Amino acid sequence: MNSNAAYLGIDIGGTKCAVLLGTADGKIIDKTSFPTEEHLGPDPAIAKLLSSAEKIISRHGIKPQAIGISCGSPLDPDRGIIQSPPNLPSWKDIEIVKIFRDRFAAPAFLDNDANAGALAEFSFGAGRGFKNIVFITFGTGCGAGLILDGRIYRGTNCYAGEIGHIRLEKDGPVGYHKKGSMEGFCSGGGLAQLAVMMRDGFRGKTVLGAASTAAEIGRAAECGDEFAIKILEYSGEMFGRGLACLLDIINPERILVGSIFLRCERFIRPAMERTLKEESLPYTYGVCQVLPVGLGEQIGDFAAVSIAHYGIEHAK
Repeated sequence: MNSNAAYLGIDIGGTKCAVLLGTADGKIIDKTSFPTEEHLGPDPAIAKLLSSAEKIISRHGIKPQAIGISCGSPLDPDRGIIQSPPNLPSWKDIEIVKIFRDRFAAPAFLDNDANAGALAEFSFGAGRGFKNIVFITFGTGCGAGLILDGRIYRGTNCYAGEIGHIRLEKDGPVGYHKKGSMEGFCSGGGLAQLAVMMRDGFRGKTVLGAASTAAEIGRAAECGDEFAIKILEYSGEMFGRGLACLLDIINPERILVGSIFLRCERFIRPAMERTLKEESLPYTYGVCQVLPVGLGEQIGDFAAVSIAHYGIEHAK
């Protein structure tokens, strides 16, 4: 690995886009971002991404060794095409890899945001030095990126890791359009639903109103609100149940969790650990650590850069 190599990261989201320049040893040299404005279609955003990348490259006088592009699914990494993700419906069959490869005369690679998070932790975070890791988003949604035997695992058509779709109960909060799904119990929207569903059965005092966001639940728990703590504990119990499936099927060394888990770990972990130990095999439980992401809130800055880093290293 050339520690002096520079990589260009392109992060395409429904709300904002970002362009980053990073190094092989995990330093972010420069970053710029702007609103995606999806309603205008893909062309204006792509034009801004290209011009922003050119400005960053020119400012630092560094030619990137490779380009990594992160975007939500569905997409086709092999053909380098974005295929109308839910938050980018107008981005239909966009040949994004070809666009950047041709403009900058450098290898370009595309992957989804969950896989990008896994690669960021694998290359620069708490997954360094491990061959089998799972990265889990526990935020707006719940999904996973899988590194197995040191390589990203995408599945047959890049849908591996959709753990949020697993049904944990017959009924419950809705995620992935499915009641009782893992995303229903383990996401920001799921926590808000749990607050409504559990309210009638709670007899104590709480600062939470009839409708509460995940952020409000987390802040209330930090202030000792018993109801908020119960919500997070229940979410932790169901999270442990879902993780037990991963442990017994994949047998990973580390599961690294971001977003809400990162911020509310002390309320989620006890119930998660208790359920995980009960539900998983002792052989898989004994070799796996569940930890918050090592890159913390900065994981998004490393995600697209990590796609480039991984792509060029595994293309050799």
